[in-house]
Amino acid sequence: MMVVPRPLLAVLLIGLGLHVHGADALSGYQINCGAGGERAAGNVTWVTDGPYVRAGNATGVPSPPGGGMPPMLSSLRYFPDASARKHCYVLPADRKAKYLVRTTYYYGGFDGGEVPPVFDQIIEGTRWSEVDTAADYARGRATYFEAVVRATGRQVSVCLARNVGTRPTSSPFISALEVVPLDDSVYNSTDFSSYALSTIARHSFGHDASVVSHTGDQFNRYWEPYSDGGPVVESQGSVATAAFWNKPPEDVFRRGVTASRGDALELHWPPAPLPEASYYLALYFQDNRTPSPLSWRVFDVAINGQAFFAGLNVSTAGSMLYGAAWPLSGQTRITLTPAPGSPVGPVINAAEVMMVVPLGGRTHPRDVIGMEGLARGFASPPSDWSGDPCLPVGNSWTGVSCSQGLLARVTALNLTNFSVGGSISDNIANLTAISSVWLAGNNLTGPIPVMSALHHLSSLHLEDNQLSGPIPPSLGDLPRLQELFVQNNNLQGSIPIGLNRTSITFKYTPGNNLNQQ
Repeated sequence: MMVVPRPLLAVLLIGLGLHVHGADALSGYQINCGAGGERAAGNVTWVTDGPYVRAGNATGVPSPPGGGMPPMLSSLRYFPDASARKHCYVLPADRKAKYLVRTTYYYGGFDGGEVPPVFDQIIEGTRWSEVDTAADYARGRATYFEAVVRATGRQVSVCLARNVGTRPTSSPFISALEVVPLDDSVYNSTDFSSYALSTIARHSFGHDASVVSHTGDQFNRYWEPYSDGGPVVESQGSVATAAFWNKPPEDVFRRGVTASRGDALELHWPPAPLPEASYYLALYFQDNRTPSPLSWRVFDVAINGQAFFAGLNVSTAGSMLYGAAWPLSGQTRITLTPAPGSPVGPVINAAEVMMVVPLGGRTHPRDVIGMEGLARGFASPPSDWSGDPCLPVGNSWTGVSCSQGLLARVTALNLTNFSVGGSISDNIANLTAISSVWLAGNNLTGPIPVMSALHHLSSLHLEDNQLSGPIPPSLGDLPRLQELFVQNNNLQGSIPIGLNRTSITFKYTPGNNLNQQ
């Protein structure tokens, strides 16, 4: 199972201290959950969430004392249906493309309570983290979480689900959702077929203002200000950040923290202790002085006393170091030790740390096609029929049973008496591991599709619907079929010869207009 990462250490401030500067021509999706129309904040246009979610209720959030409510926090969507196993946003994606996903939560007492609800968030079928925003909300703050994940198909799903900590009277909710495509080079040392990254902290050192996003970051990442009270230097030269794999904004190089000549620089960063896990760690440096032959600094970099890089030569062009899966736990200490004779002390401008999260698996693509086809064909399917059909374990679609493993298969479908309308999609033929299909007592119309590929099917219940047309002859050829109930429909034609064998319990009356061959 995956390691559940702790919440992001940084928070968005509510009130006059919040300044969010969006990047120019920002791509991807910036969704203002529950909003009635588009809203602008800086260069970012926040769109409504209607096209991306099928369930939940929208509501406004009252502005806190002093005002200053950012538009993406002035509304939210909440999900009161306690019978649903999860509530999913599904957004178009390019297959195998990498995305930064950010969820934002500001409770605002929307349900009349005083304490925000606790619940899980799920990304691409993997349980990502628990959402518990009570401490931040008590300080008048909103909380955001951020992950980097690769799309396995043509969609990316982000879901919310109740857990053991969710009060019966409370509902999962979300204020904003962002899904931004990343360039191939960004965080490219991670095997995104097996892992995701969950952001723990991203800081620009030497800043003490409340800016949380920088103009120039094409992915609109939040670079929180961080200052430990040590000496701060201002950059005198520009940095061509396009040459850096992670493409940080140039703004994060404009300031840095340093130490006097001959002294080591030690930072206790990130500010809070880390749970024991593997982390992606990236550090950014630039010599702040006016470019010249003497504008360089050499120092060693250590993390918790372990050598991270020896003899780093930092010029005005800037440098980046990273560790793809660095083991960390507790309070982290970054030590920069200058080389003997270095003309100036060490300097650091920015850093990122992200937990490496093992993915929890996914549903077989063939079964995803089959289940999504069924969902499109049905009228009023269960509200949780979106996202991954099987995963995470315990959060499969209502009525769907699955095998376990990294590549789950749909093994049973039971929507008996769910008042489902529409028709049974031909895509059901993709569910080649399924053993039982129970769709009795609904309002299904149209023909029974061909299921000749369902060699494991042993039980098929379609009774008490409004199905029409013939019984497909291929049903009689299914080797493991033991039950076929189709009574109380509008079927016509001849009964396939293969259904007359004694090993099958076959019920087709009352109703129908079927005759023996």
